[in-house]
Amino acid sequence: MTGDSLAPPRRAADTADGAIDAAVRRAQAGDVDAFGIVYRVHAPAVHALCRRMLGNDEDAREMVQDVFVRAWERLASFRGESALRTWLHRLGVNLILERLRAARREAMRFVDDPGDVPAGGSTLDRRLDAQIDVAAALDRLPNGSRTVLVLHDIEGYSHEEIAALTGIAPGTSRAQLWRARRQLSRMLDA
Repeated sequence: MTGDSLAPPRRAADTADGAIDAAVRRAQAGDVDAFGIVYRVHAPAVHALCRRMLGNDEDAREMVQDVFVRAWERLASFRGESALRTWLHRLGVNLILERLRAARREAMRFVDDPGDVPAGGSTLDRRLDAQIDVAAALDRLPNGSRTVLVLHDIEGYSHEEIAALTGIAPGTSRAQLWRARRQLSRMLDA
């Protein structure tokens, strides 16, 4: 018997991970087809993140493209110190937060009194809709509350990490999370 026959069998996940790692290395060297493999493997998870944070599918699809364009531009900086999935997730969160901040700044340019800005568009009519599922309820949360709720409760970030990502204080993050949970609960109970 040779030493090779005593080696444990390779798991399918190990083989797939090795193929993805090889595709990443080829993509870093400029291989567009290899980057296509990376895209096909990771796009569903990036889309799910974008969908949860942005609240609608059209914006999510557009953001997925933006995330992977930025990933292609910055792939050479990926050193493999974390999983590619983690690197793409962080890249996606940062791009989404940039977009939300820009949209907020743009909206505020046209408002004379910040008190006139609707608190997230959850009107009584919307609350009385026949069927509400969690995704629809998340869509109806104000951007700030939805962002904190998704980052904390779904993605597992701490309030300190959320504060660093979004530029808000950890206490504000806690307050946003409390309000988001309360509002989400009310919407789902309606």
